[in-house]
Amino acid sequence: MTQPAARKRVLSGIQPSGNLHLGNYFGAIRQFVELQETLDCYYFIADYHALTTIQDRDRLRTYSRDVAATYLALGVDPERAVFWRQSDVPEVCELTWLLLTVTGVGLLERAHSYKDKVAKNIRPSGGLFAYPALMAADILAFDTDFVPVGKDQVQHIEMTQDMAASFNAAYGEVLHRPEPRMSPVPRVPGTDWERDADGEFKRDEAGRRMPQKMSKSYGNTIEIFAEGKALKRAVGGITTDSKALGEPMDPDDCLVFQLTELFLDEAETEALRGRYREGCGYGEVKKLLIAKIDERFGPHRERKRELLADPDYLEDVLASGAARARAVARATLDRARDASGLGAPPSA
Repeated sequence: MTQPAARKRVLSGIQPSGNLHLGNYFGAIRQFVELQETLDCYYFIADYHALTTIQDRDRLRTYSRDVAATYLALGVDPERAVFWRQSDVPEVCELTWLLLTVTGVGLLERAHSYKDKVAKNIRPSGGLFAYPALMAADILAFDTDFVPVGKDQVQHIEMTQDMAASFNAAYGEVLHRPEPRMSPVPRVPGTDWERDADGEFKRDEAGRRMPQKMSKSYGNTIEIFAEGKALKRAVGGITTDSKALGEPMDPDDCLVFQLTELFLDEAETEALRGRYREGCGYGEVKKLLIAKIDERFGPHRERKRELLADPDYLEDVLASGAARARAVARATLDRARDASGLGAPPSA
């Protein structure tokens, strides 16, 4: 009897560095839930990575629990996906060292995160410098086929491919080459526009202002589970111009439209474009955006509260996921240790 083909494996991690926002949802979490139907899914909370920016025990633990509760509340199913906390799978740290021994310093110096810090005269830590190797180990430890990324993250996968190639060139075909899987929403706009060093708006080829990517580091986010006054304050803070009510507006040059469009179907989008041509006013669209956020995420808010109120359940889910993840990572690490001539690994 012909055996069914093994499902392709997809992997992604997220840093627990604060409450998750619309960029995390539309750029990642929504497709993670959908991918559970067709792929072998591995998702982890990247708390090792977070140590490069957070040196506060209580904050890190709180953020990690919040990420776990958010993922589960939004539909990540621990029965269909392997979901764990990165630090519960220490095999990735040993694999990181093996990768560093075959990785040139020049490759690490080209990492965007490292170059950005240097350009801003921020003294980077050794952890930040080695960050790409840990990220590569996260991916390679699980024989990953695809990694969902936005356009600005493709470099991470290319560096991982380079490290795998270097290791395999030295020791044989040990590590599986991953490929990027582009996000269907590659760049979720934040609540402000991107500016150059002189404070001027950056513009695209059509002359329209370019939105800043939604990111906690830019302070331009709308949290997934914001509600009430906090939600109104976040949406109210979206940058707009001074067009008067009744004056036609360009929806493609409006952050409120670009964010609201994420929640609309094709017919709703065209109807909203019509309202822009009529000069509907930004206040009307901001109210619509608030309503759409409440409609989309309202049913999940209570579920998240329930999960946060049951930390033992969250720990059980993450521990179970870590056990499954460790079995895969251990097999990969054993291959790498044997190929490189290291002794038999200690018992887990």
